[in-house]
Amino acid sequence: QVQLVESGGGLVQAGGSLRLSCAASGYTLTSYYMAWFRQAPGKEREFVATISRSGSSTDYADSEKGRFTISRDNAKNAVYLQMNSLKPEDTAVYYCAASASVYGGTYAKSPRAYNYWGQGTQVTVSS
Repeated sequence: QVQLVESGGGLVQAGGSLRLSCAASGYTLTSYYMAWFRQAPGKEREFVATISRSGSSTDYADSEKGRFTISRDNAKNAVYLQMNSLKPEDTAVYYCAASASVYGGTYAKSPRAYNYWGQGTQVTVSS
């Protein structure tokens, strides 16, 4: 059973940066395709970024391209999300997710593709 714990959220002014971390336990992350999603109040959970098992392939939602960077350190069993040039509309709870069955493509952007989820970390961007 994979357990995921996010950290690094907080309150930041617009234009600022945050780095989210996702620490995994219970299994080696090299077996899992990883992703970040976010959910704002009253909205559905939405795709932010994905990263392949080796870290060689990444994908981003259009609104995050050029601002966010997903990375992973398989030796540390961790995944990261570097967020720069933050905007108030980035305010949400950010979730780390893992999938043993996804290998990329459009389905990897769907929350339904992921078996394991963290508890989330709140990111609030003030204007």
